[in-house]
This record gives sequence, C-alpha cells and structure tokens, in this order.
Amino acid sequence: MKQFKAGHWIKQKDYKSFQPEFIHRFWLIDDMEVLKLLSQADRQLGRLDMFSEHVPNIDMFISMHVVKEATQSNKIEGTQTNIEEALMSREDIDLDKRDDWDEVINYISAMNQAIQSLEKVPFSTRLIKQTHQTLLQGVRGKHKLPGEFRRSQNWIGGATLNDATFIPPVSASIGELMGDLENFVHSEEYYLPDLLKVALMHYQFETIHPFLDGNGRVGRLLITLYLVEKGILKQPVLYLSDFFEQHRDLYYDNLMRVRTHDDIKQWFKFFLTGVIETARKGVETFDRILLLKSQLEKDVNEKSKRSAQIIKVLDSLYKRPITNAQMIAELIDTSLVTAYKIVEEMERLKILREITGEKRGKMYLFHDYIRLFKDDRQ
Repeated sequence: MKQFKAGHWIKQKDYKSFQPEFIHRFWLIDDMEVLKLLSQADRQLGRLDMFSEHVPNIDMFISMHVVKEATQSNKIEGTQTNIEEALMSREDIDLDKRDDWDEVINYISAMNQAIQSLEKVPFSTRLIKQTHQTLLQGVRGKHKLPGEFRRSQNWIGGATLNDATFIPPVSASIGELMGDLENFVHSEEYYLPDLLKVALMHYQFETIHPFLDGNGRVGRLLITLYLVEKGILKQPVLYLSDFFEQHRDLYYDNLMRVRTHDDIKQWFKFFLTGVIETARKGVETFDRILLLKSQLEKDVNEKSKRSAQIIKVLDSLYKRPITNAQMIAELIDTSLVTAYKIVEEMERLKILREITGEKRGKMYLFHDYIRLFKDDRQ
C-alpha cells in the first residue's frame, strides 16, 4: 500500500487530465490502522447482515432503505427531494420540484432493477450501463448518452475545463480502464479483502468518471450492488450515501487526495468508518422498526374493533408509508365509506397524520415510521 501510485497527469491543449493506473494487480495491505478498521467494519457488517436475516418480512422494510438512499445520493448532487416527497405521486409534487423528484424516482428504479438483474447478469460493465440508462431515462441528463460511455472530455467542478477542480481521463481510455475495473472486481488471481476492494472500486469508478452525467449516483449505487453480488450481504441493506452526504466535503477531499497525494490509506480509513457507522445505525433502525411494529400491533388489538383491517393496512405502510382512503379501500377490498372510518381510527390511534391540509384528496403519512429513517443519523 505504501507503494501505491494513483496515476499521472497528462498535458492536453490547455489543461491536464488525470490518467489512473490499473488496479487489477497484486495488493499488500500492511497498515495496522486500516486493518483495525477493516476488522471493525467486517464485524458491524456481519451484525447487520445477521440482523436482517431475522427480521420478518424484511422486503417490506428494504423499500424504505432504498427511498432514503435515493434521496441522500441525489442530495449530494444538489437535488432537494425529501423522503416524504419521494413517496408521493408526481401529480402531488409542486411543479418546480418535479425535475428533482423525477431523478430520485429514477434512482429508486435503477437500484431495484439492478438488484433484480444480479440474478441473471453479473456485476459488469453491461450491468453498469443498464443501470445508468435507467438513471437518466427522461430526466435532465437524458441527452447525455444514457447507458453509453462518454466520447468527449468531462470535468468536475468549475464552469469550464480551464477552471475545473478535476479532469478525468481522456475518453479514448475508458474502455480499457473499465475493463480493468471489471477484471479487478472478479479477480481470483489477486486477493484483497472485500471491503477494501469495494472501497477501491468506488474510488476508481469516480476517478474514471465514464459517463457524461450521473457518475456519482451510479458509483454510490455500485457499492451496494457489489456487496449483494458477492454474497457479503444477503439483502441490500447497507447504503453509504447518507454518510457521504453528512461528510460531503471530506468525501470529495479524500477522493481527491488519492489522486494528488497517492493517499489511498486515508480513503480506506474514511470508507471503512462509513461502513462501521452506517451498519451500526442500520441495526439500530431495524431494532426500532421491530419495536414500533410490536407496540402498534399491541395498541391496535387493545384499542380498536377494526384491528384486523388496521393491521393489514399497517403491513402495507411499512413498504410505502403514505396512503389515502381510496388506496385503503382497494387494499382491503371494502367501500370508500369504510375506508374513511379506518383512516379516522388510525388518526385517533396516532398512526396516520394528514399532510395535505385539503378538504379533498387528503394524503396520510405513517409519520413515526418515516421518522426512524430520519433519526438514524443522530
């Protein structure tokens, strides 16, 4: 690791682009700080994975993890959609916020499709391109070659190449660099612990910056895909975007420091710290979800004559914690009149909270549940 060389700068006409070294090669990790953090990260990730195996109907809760990841990953790029808005229908979003909303919804679709695709398509350039295409479908980046590697120079920061913060490698080298990245991911020839491997993979992808738009979002999404594809996580329950968003300056600074100072150690330390904190908070969140679920079912059974219907509605809310009377009527196959009575009962029990303030078209949030995904960063 001490001999690590990130790459070199190449003089172009009026600027210098960065040409990264290949990473599919032998690695020697001999730094005790990194190894100590790696051990802690492995333990915390193992706890999270084990905990997720014992959560009944975990698929109900994963969808909310994906929604949170989508809002936080897009927030790093300047998108301002919050969790509540991401759960709403497009027509319920203010016109000036719909572009942001579209990008968050695309991220959710890209993540879900990519996870499903892993059953048939391995972690690969093909999968990365498919994911990118979904991410940019019909949104602000739709004209920036969705699903295709760039064929021109891009840059990070600044208004032009002349004042850019960082200029990635020339487009002609993207094919071989991404090929090297794919070989590195699947290599059985050279061993590197998986969490260091995924940390290095993320750094290298962000440095290559193979697309004209959406690189940051795809790169963060790839972290979860790698962990699931390699069987390190049985369910997609670890998402680092919230940690990166909370420490956004450090995130960018540590990525850049690898390129400017060959300091891969600091990047490993930052990434592993993110895994440790995120996995620990993930366990705490699942624990609070189960406590909330148990307490609410107890209250409903003790305090309501409509307990069977309400618990059925509750189970649907763990997957999508926003609803209205029409949705409830369809869910439990009842009349709209009965559905409104169920809503009133759930408001009385403080399960649902009305959020529109309108006389018609009222929407209701499962507020205490959503709050768990906001409070888990504290």
